[in-house]
Amino acid sequence: MPLAVEFAQAGFKVVGFDVDARKVAGINDGVSHVKDVPGDRLKEQVTAGRIRATTNFALLAEVDTINICVPTPLRKTRDPDVSYIVAAVDEIVKYLHPGQLIVLESTTYPGTTDELILPRLQESGLKVGRDFFLAFSPERVDPGNPVYHTRNIPKVVGGATPECTRVAQALYATSIDNVISVSSTRVAEMVKLLENTFRSVNIGLVNEIALMCDRMDINVWEVIDAAATKPFGFMPFYPGPGLGGHCIPIDPFYLSWKARESGFEARFIELAGQINGSMPHYVVDRVAEVLNSQERSVKGSRLLVLGVAYKGDIDDFRESPALDVITEFERRGARVEYHDPYIPEFKTDHLNMKSVPLSADNLKAADCVIVTTAHKSIDYDFVVKSSRAIFDTRNVLKGRPGDHIFRL
Repeated sequence: MPLAVEFAQAGFKVVGFDVDARKVAGINDGVSHVKDVPGDRLKEQVTAGRIRATTNFALLAEVDTINICVPTPLRKTRDPDVSYIVAAVDEIVKYLHPGQLIVLESTTYPGTTDELILPRLQESGLKVGRDFFLAFSPERVDPGNPVYHTRNIPKVVGGATPECTRVAQALYATSIDNVISVSSTRVAEMVKLLENTFRSVNIGLVNEIALMCDRMDINVWEVIDAAATKPFGFMPFYPGPGLGGHCIPIDPFYLSWKARESGFEARFIELAGQINGSMPHYVVDRVAEVLNSQERSVKGSRLLVLGVAYKGDIDDFRESPALDVITEFERRGARVEYHDPYIPEFKTDHLNMKSVPLSADNLKAADCVIVTTAHKSIDYDFVVKSSRAIFDTRNVLKGRPGDHIFRL
């Protein structure tokens, strides 16, 4: 959606393809389903005739460029699920025509573009780099970031041939301030995995430091703040209840999976994944200690979780560690409610919940309030004043006194 709007503002006529008829209808009405794309910005382009959406893939025959932006989740066995990419390419190959540019933006393992997509497209009899053009350009986005957005985040592009790179760069240069070319699709694919693995490993490190500081009775937040005063050689990362979102918890395992295929064991990546994946259970255990100090067990306790979005000030709960925290509490017999100003309700395979009001009654009724997402719009002074016990996993209560406040 953000990319479509940028292309439209650059003067292109953009067609959005989706299998979800509700999203298609919403877009055609000028209604954005993406928080970072304001509805008025979308509606302006729809009204001008520069953006339309459809479920009819036959219209692929009419377009000059195609950006594949489908999901790439992990299977339960932690190997890549590229079925959405395959389904998209199967539709594209039906309508592939000379001069067309196809760019994969979905995060995936190095080699996907050349090994999975290219052979399917060349079954048409058209030759890459001459009759059609193929490239990979990883999506870079930080949801909720008011400074960096699609246009001003540098865009990495790698083509299947040098001519493919040149054509893809020419497309993005119309709408992105800075386009960086690399030598191949494999390099471009690896760039995205390095970026997110860097974050995953460093978050894993600081989560382990947090566990260590807990054992040693040291305030990990104070340690990080002091270390961050060093003007070189240190970049602050912060612990939390676990990793969330559609990239950081998933992308490193794409890399480790591909590494195993080459006979290489990515030990740092796997260990960081284990530590980050264990944090929701650590949070539950710490809250159990808080309840124990009140002479209560987890079973039968009433708990209020503040925030199910995977990060602050957004409406995305994909892979949110709060979901694991809630699931584990319910498994142990607790009665769990949640409040999130951005997510009024949600449904997963195991949970179906609606947000409750952040009222004094609901806060006082909870045996413990668990802060799992740092939403700026929440009145934390009110939370502190109205709650019997609070476990803060995000350090949002920094500087606030109170014997009933417990921190990660």
